[in-house]
Amino acid sequence: MTYREVFHKPHTMLAVVHIKTLAQALENVALAEGEGANGVFLIDHATRANLITIYRTVREKFPTLWAGANWLDRSADEALAAIPDDVLGLWTDNAGINEDPEDPAATARANWRICQERRWPGLYFGGFAFKYQQPVENLAPLAELAAKYMDVVTTSGLATGEAPDVEKIQTIRHAIGPETTLAIASGMSSENVGAYLGLADCFLVATSISGSFFNLDAAKVRAFAKALA
Repeated sequence: MTYREVFHKPHTMLAVVHIKTLAQALENVALAEGEGANGVFLIDHATRANLITIYRTVREKFPTLWAGANWLDRSADEALAAIPDDVLGLWTDNAGINEDPEDPAATARANWRICQERRWPGLYFGGFAFKYQQPVENLAPLAELAAKYMDVVTTSGLATGEAPDVEKIQTIRHAIGPETTLAIASGMSSENVGAYLGLADCFLVATSISGSFFNLDAAKVRAFAKALA
């Protein structure tokens, strides 16, 4: 399915839940759903197997809520090869677009081929010009390439909790066109998201809606959801 077949509203809020325990994850997913998030991304800092086990329990308990997963300790090719068919979405921080003068999309194209050949039915959120990576100099042409090899071009600011420059998002949007889905995965809050609503489609949110690293804050989740309404 395409992003727009899954999410019908102009803007989507996906709350990021960092997993500590199963009970903690379920509590935070319930909070996110109850306060207006359109879905969640689950990140586990323990083991790879634990993420999928907890993910499946979340899907069982919240069958109508969209949920994706992020394996922090796997590269994009490893994650795309291993992600189960019942996982609705995969987010990787680095989809493989770089500034190699020979073929800047070689890795991203190979990653996308894995996804296509195994016919994985989920949505692939591929990291591009993402935090803690070499800054992208040729942003527009590389963004245009990125749009070919992922379902959702997913970018960020320079660091966790830091919003990207509006000019950066404008450049990416112009390059990928209006039909390609663009997500921002850092620094978005109920106070600043308004500046990005005409540019980005999806917001992966953690820091600004959390009371602590492992727990969301109900009022902050509600405020962000209201800012998108």
